[in-house]
Amino acid sequence: MNALSLETSPYLKQHQNNPVNWLAWGETAWEKARSEDKLVLVSIGYSACHWCHVMEHESFEDDATAAIMNEHFVCIKVDREERPDVDQVYMEAVQTIHGSGGWPLNCFALPDGRPIHGGTYFRKEEWKKTLLSLHQFYKNKKTEAYDYASRLTKGLEQLRFNVETGATFNAEKMDSVILSWQNYFDVTEGGQDREPKFPLPNNYLFLLHFGAIRKNKFILNFVHLTLHKMARGGIYDQIGGGFARYSVDRYWHVPHFEKMLYDNAQLVSLYSAAYQLTKSEYYKAIIDDTIAFVMRELSHPKGGFFSALDADSEGVEGKFYTWTSIEFEHALLGENFKSAGFINHAKAFYQVTEAGNWTEEETNILKCASGVEDYCALSGLERSAFESDLQHAKQLLLKKRGDRVRPGLDDKILTSWNALMIKALVDAFIATGNISYLNEARTNYAFIRQQLWIEGSLYHTFHYGSEKAKVAAFLDDYVFLADAAVMLYQATFVEQYMLDSKLYIDKVLTDFADEKSGLFFYSGNNNETLFIRKHELYDNVIPASNSILATLMYKLSHYFVDDRYRQISTEMLFLMQSKFAGYPSGYSQWMQFQLLEIFGLKTICITGNESLEVRMQFATHYLPNVLFAGGENTTLPILKGKLSKGEEHIHICTESACMPALASVAEALKLL
Repeated sequence: MNALSLETSPYLKQHQNNPVNWLAWGETAWEKARSEDKLVLVSIGYSACHWCHVMEHESFEDDATAAIMNEHFVCIKVDREERPDVDQVYMEAVQTIHGSGGWPLNCFALPDGRPIHGGTYFRKEEWKKTLLSLHQFYKNKKTEAYDYASRLTKGLEQLRFNVETGATFNAEKMDSVILSWQNYFDVTEGGQDREPKFPLPNNYLFLLHFGAIRKNKFILNFVHLTLHKMARGGIYDQIGGGFARYSVDRYWHVPHFEKMLYDNAQLVSLYSAAYQLTKSEYYKAIIDDTIAFVMRELSHPKGGFFSALDADSEGVEGKFYTWTSIEFEHALLGENFKSAGFINHAKAFYQVTEAGNWTEEETNILKCASGVEDYCALSGLERSAFESDLQHAKQLLLKKRGDRVRPGLDDKILTSWNALMIKALVDAFIATGNISYLNEARTNYAFIRQQLWIEGSLYHTFHYGSEKAKVAAFLDDYVFLADAAVMLYQATFVEQYMLDSKLYIDKVLTDFADEKSGLFFYSGNNNETLFIRKHELYDNVIPASNSILATLMYKLSHYFVDDRYRQISTEMLFLMQSKFAGYPSGYSQWMQFQLLEIFGLKTICITGNESLEVRMQFATHYLPNVLFAGGENTTLPILKGKLSKGEEHIHICTESACMPALASVAEALKLL
């Protein structure tokens, strides 16, 4: 074993038996590089990364290749999820060099940490040639290597402040941005008109909000098309619930099979919002089944959600999830289905064929061409009986699948991703009324506070093997947890959640602020200092920590009647507005905030003995531009002068004023 045997990250431990003398990121590795005057290989990946496994098998497990790496380089393995700060700076370097990036990420750096070359996946012979070439370059042209590193680092520094101010946005400008975005919609299959296809839940949360507030039926129909196509495709686990990371085709058919906590958390929030808007029982089933998957396969009984499930099992991508026609039939035999003809209908419903609908692998990925109602209408089946049989069949298939070799589990617990799941559970509770979801959210929030909030500071990751938190928290850890705390407050009216959120954000203002740009660094004053300090500005699969922070401070300015939060948040938004038109899908959370700025954010203040019960009467309505506050004993500034005992009162407040008390939810909804 190499030094990675001492680590807790499942990804690092996957490499502990490689003949490469891997070191974990840390001063020991960098001191070795300086003392031996060697280039450093910073090799970054994550446990569920298929091509990371491929390169490991081809190159890192090969003795001859490992010998070159060991002789000429100091080799550092990094889990990108454990050290997202390291991943960000070296990813940006590789993207600057090549115009693209991805994982595995292999970046070569000087002994002082500055990058000089990099790439993603290398085939073995190409990798060996690259290693030898770089070694000779550094050995014979060291001055050139340092000059190039200086120029590259200077370029990255300049990119860091690449923000421009723009004119104030209005509704018409937002309409124009969305109109241009529509050119990239796949109006047949949903999602972006490209392949591969990623769910990108924040894009559709924004479009749902925009479509509802602008009464744009085309946008709303497109969002619902996308949600149905995703949930009926192979990217969604038709048997066990939960979504894979993306599909390699435009039809949501063949997924890249890893399942990530952050995807499923955000998709629960998205389908919860869609359920509030439509009351579609199909959306509710997706919510319930996805949460069931997370609780069954990504949660620890003592608290905390694990990070991911691998795409591979037994060395084969997707083997755990796919079925031959014979395997599918055998799982259902003995239940009187065959004599009733149900198995043939089940195969037709899930599009199982003898040759396999995943033709490259000659097996089947379960997917649905239509919903149950449409299938029954076309097949002449009685819907309730077919639905009952289908649910029983899913249980049998899930049980049979449970006997297979399971994909690898990345069991580290990340604060930011856990916060997304906590928020998702609250969103699901508010949408569906299922109290167990709220209870799970509160339990897991308490776990984060107990295990990852230590002496006034937050930590990024926890692992049950070591029973300790490690790595100082990053900006997304603080702001996602603060966002989850605000949602918990709105579902419970427990004031401590709101005070916690303010505590986290005030910590951010102290430790992460960049006075030069007006934005916030991803790494705080307590984090390790790298060769460059980055901002996270793009809303990707996970929204940018800066955009969530700006939106959240805008909300806190209402709760705490604090102009400081208001001013900082709107200045951040102003810096980003010029970016929206050129790349709207990359700024969807920023534009979500922009909608609140344009159309206004309202706070519904509910006081009296039954304030929480009254609050839940609003829950069945889609109100994306509304906050809730309430309770009897509270010190929140927004409720000052509104408290009452006994009879319930409802106040609708804008940024500048509150309306007179209303007596009923119906009256409040009419005014909203």
